[in-house]
Amino acid sequence: MFKRIAVPVLFFSILSFCASAQAADLKLQDLIQEVIKNNPEILAAQAGVQVSEYKIPQAGALPDPMFMFGYQNEGYSNYTFGEMPDAQWMFSASQMFPFWGKRALKSEMASQEAESIKASSKNIILKTISRVKELYFDLLLAYKTREQIQGKTDLFTRIEDAALARYASGMAPQQEVLMAQTEKYMLLEKDEMVDQKIQAAEGMLNSSLGRDVQSPLGRPQVPSYTPYSYQLPELLKMAMENSPEIKAREKMIKGAEARVRMAEKEYYPDFTLGANLFKRSGEFEDMWSLTAQINVPLFYAKKQRQGVLEAKAALSQNKQELLATLNMLASNLRDSYSMIKSAERLMTLYKEGLIPKTVQDFQLALSGYTVGKVEAITVISRLKALLDFELLYWGQFAEREKAMARIEAIAGITDLPMEDKKN
Repeated sequence: MFKRIAVPVLFFSILSFCASAQAADLKLQDLIQEVIKNNPEILAAQAGVQVSEYKIPQAGALPDPMFMFGYQNEGYSNYTFGEMPDAQWMFSASQMFPFWGKRALKSEMASQEAESIKASSKNIILKTISRVKELYFDLLLAYKTREQIQGKTDLFTRIEDAALARYASGMAPQQEVLMAQTEKYMLLEKDEMVDQKIQAAEGMLNSSLGRDVQSPLGRPQVPSYTPYSYQLPELLKMAMENSPEIKAREKMIKGAEARVRMAEKEYYPDFTLGANLFKRSGEFEDMWSLTAQINVPLFYAKKQRQGVLEAKAALSQNKQELLATLNMLASNLRDSYSMIKSAERLMTLYKEGLIPKTVQDFQLALSGYTVGKVEAITVISRLKALLDFELLYWGQFAEREKAMARIEAIAGITDLPMEDKKN
């Protein structure tokens, strides 16, 4: 786009200002590992996965058997056991057996729900990691902003000194001195505002990490820049295959389909088998009996049929929610991808064109102002433009990294050990 220009030593000194900061380096990968271990939302989601898995065997189990015991006496005045034929101790055991296929469908419903919760848990992990990355680059941008402001404050001091020297020699009015001083104090104000942003970003990062909000954090490292290699069609395909949010919706649809089949099974009765023993003594023999009970779905029009309609409506709802999720993710992917490409073009424009040329322009203006050939407003405007371009460069750098983090969460791109990638 631009012919590469040899960047002056001043430009390098500005970009590397405060490189040896007092705070220790803060590594992004260390934060990611820590957030996975300590983030309360992630830990809650993982506990929810365990809860759902414990429900699967319960869903397919038989109802508890029933045991009954009692005594039947003949008459009110005496205990007539062994004396009267109808005086007896009674014992019975019964077991309800759902109609064939109901238990399997209940297990399938619980299993699909567990798979959906597991996918949602992975989605929470990816989104939390994305959130940590975004906060990390917000913090990096704040540090870079402070670095640039502090560097330009020194340059405004040079302009102020030159203005004082010209004013002392009668070559310039006092207004130029005040102008340079005002601009420097305005940068000091911005520096205080940046410190507040650093405090806020550190507090949110600590909260995500499960730390105390006042825990100290180091200075974020600047990651190496490499052009983004993925293309939008490739990202869309990866999202369809790997996105845990889509997988969660698909599992919910499978569970809803099982609920429809289960609701249709409710038209069929369940069976309860029972065995009864009537214990008598003396000359009276013991008695026993076997029983079978079935429930009759007599009110199917208001119960079973409505249950089927309810299950089908829930299935339709889940399918529409999947379509909405697909559209939303595709839109978010496209938005983030265009942001990455736009940021890369702007970064090239700033780094290879505007910043080096503005540095040269400022140096020439400062030299001209020192000898009285250029006005103070020209020098100040050149320095303010340089600061703006450098802040815009680092702003685009941070936005690019944040957009990449969002895409990784949407498309399921991660180097972390994630289970069941094929499911």
